[in-house]
Amino acid sequence: MADSESVDIFVIGGGINGASVARDAVGRGYTVALAEMNDLASGTSSAATKLVHGGLRYLEHYEFRLVHEALAEREVLWAEAPHIIKALRFVLPHHKGLRPAVVLRAGLAMYDYMGGRRLLPPTKTLDLTKHESGKPLKPGYRLGFEYSDCWVDDARFVVLNVRDAADKGAAVHVRTKVTSVRRDAGGWTVELDGEDGRQTVHARLVVNAAGPWVDDVITGAMGKNGAHNVRLVKGSHIVVRKLYEHDRCYMFQNADGRVIFAIPYEDDFTLIGTTDEDYEGDPSDVKISDKETAYLLSAASEYFAKPVTRDQIHWTYSGVRPLFDDGASAAQEATRDYVLKVDGNAATGAAINVFGGKLTTSRRLAESVLEKIEDVLGKKGAPWTKTSRLPGGDFEPLAFDAEVRRLGMEYPGLPATMVRRLLRLYGTRARVLLGTAQSVDDLGQHFGWDLYAAEVDYLVANEWARTAQDVLWRRTKVGLRVSKEEVAALEAYLAGKGL
Repeated sequence: MADSESVDIFVIGGGINGASVARDAVGRGYTVALAEMNDLASGTSSAATKLVHGGLRYLEHYEFRLVHEALAEREVLWAEAPHIIKALRFVLPHHKGLRPAVVLRAGLAMYDYMGGRRLLPPTKTLDLTKHESGKPLKPGYRLGFEYSDCWVDDARFVVLNVRDAADKGAAVHVRTKVTSVRRDAGGWTVELDGEDGRQTVHARLVVNAAGPWVDDVITGAMGKNGAHNVRLVKGSHIVVRKLYEHDRCYMFQNADGRVIFAIPYEDDFTLIGTTDEDYEGDPSDVKISDKETAYLLSAASEYFAKPVTRDQIHWTYSGVRPLFDDGASAAQEATRDYVLKVDGNAATGAAINVFGGKLTTSRRLAESVLEKIEDVLGKKGAPWTKTSRLPGGDFEPLAFDAEVRRLGMEYPGLPATMVRRLLRLYGTRARVLLGTAQSVDDLGQHFGWDLYAAEVDYLVANEWARTAQDVLWRRTKVGLRVSKEEVAALEAYLAGKGL
């Protein structure tokens, strides 16, 4: 982008909301620019439980619109990105003394009925004393229910939405802070300061999708007074060495009314989360507390036959959910639905402020934002994302294993585990990354496990990776398996590229 450029829409925030809005808008024919002050998905969008789900527990809070929309989106998103999204079966053990079995059955029946399933199998009842999913559990758990939802690589979901937006013509600025947003004749003057230097952009409309910082943008860059629309709710997760061998997930009820999940993660680990507590600190510096760690360990140990202990923790991560402040007394009761607020109009310059939202409903949130954009800027193209594919996702949802075999036959000299990992991350674009490689010796410098220079170069060139953290924790999860020395080697390699 030149030092001064004009666009129809300027999007503030490179999380899933901003990424989805930018992609939808540019695909309809609007000119779009997006700025993210850090790395893409560096905030809330990479700190989720990584589920594409309806939110079974939201039924208890009567959020039927949200659940219905989210359930319908599961298979839409799975078809859109079958490389980074996969179907999973979840086991919900009945805990005597908590929700009665009849309530669980009714909730799951409603979940199935509202779900718009085509490929996902329905709920069924389990005898945990005879089913393999009961083996890791304490013997007192005899009755269970198995239902379907999906898993997503959350950070890659964001990156691929932005990649598609850029492929369609959007200007993308990472590590670029929006320092000022002020109204001018016909819209807004947006001032930027980032890795490309200082720039000024004129936009007809601004979308504030800054997540935990959305109020800060309103009161800071926009210069408004008294904005307080966001309730920050902290969620933390622990990752432990694999607790069981089968491929199902667990949804565990807690005595406090909350639920936690235990999910197979990156082949050799189990992900346990999440917590739910109000947060008053800096959203860019969120860490798990001892209290949260103890809570997750206790909740998991209530169900697993072998207690889960601190020495099993391999990694932790935390984030804050920027929920719309609806006045709920408890963090777990605050709405997970999204709220859109329009400030101004075509004559004065319009801004759309985005509050709340979930990974699962991000595509629908974007469509809702586009409806409001059309009211201001006029309609261009029709909605298009429901039947679209994200980059690398051009195969059928149930064809992942067939694609692994196909890629493996094309690259017989590469380890099968590497082929599968690359397809899970990059889909059919793994071929672009691998090129003519016949063996790992053709992939350049080795940075530990199965990470080589060819993949790093691809991420720098195509996915805005700039640092070792970008590569190891957001574009991939190789960070789970590399040493400090290997991280240092990667940092030196990136520095040698001028990053």
